[in-house]
Amino acid sequence: MAIQLPLSQTNSEIVDPDSDGQPMADNTIQFRWITVIHYNLAWLFADNTEVFVAGDLLWYPVEGNNKLRQAPDVMVVFGVPKGDRGSYQQWKENNIAPQVVFEILSPGNTPKEMERKLLFYDRYGVEEYYLYDPQKNSLTGWLRSELFLERIDEINGFVSPRLGIRFQLTTETLMLYCPDDQPFTDYIEVRLNF
Repeated sequence: MAIQLPLSQTNSEIVDPDSDGQPMADNTIQFRWITVIHYNLAWLFADNTEVFVAGDLLWYPVEGNNKLRQAPDVMVVFGVPKGDRGSYQQWKENNIAPQVVFEILSPGNTPKEMERKLLFYDRYGVEEYYLYDPQKNSLTGWLRSELFLERIDEINGFVSPRLGIRFQLTTETLMLYCPDDQPFTDYIEVRLNF
């Protein structure tokens, strides 16, 4: 005897939520860093219609698995158009993974959580991954070799192959420089100098 399931169960579509219910930032320092990196990269690539820059956007790398996701603090994707999205569903974006990802640590991030993020970014094709801890003024970076993300030995003075930006650690903070050697600025500095 065959059992017939109701239509609502057999024709259910997997929904990829646009929110994970988590806050964008745990504190003002983390939020400021996220916005400074996001907006400066958006400004840097403003004239390139095929560079998408997003902050705190859920990325789903695999169709049909809405549990497999990550929301990088900032991500940059070359080869897809700018535009608004509820989430980054990779299969709808010519299957292009974000090439560059930034994470800004907050006191609430655990080592286990950050290890899971590194494994996720490694597994799903990120080429460059940068992790900054503003409390400790510590920057770590990984660059894709032929097979996996390898830690960058000397990050101070390092220039991102994809972005062309330079990372400089001072005794107090991280400085980021555009390819023309202009420092990243926050919105308030830009507005004051307008």
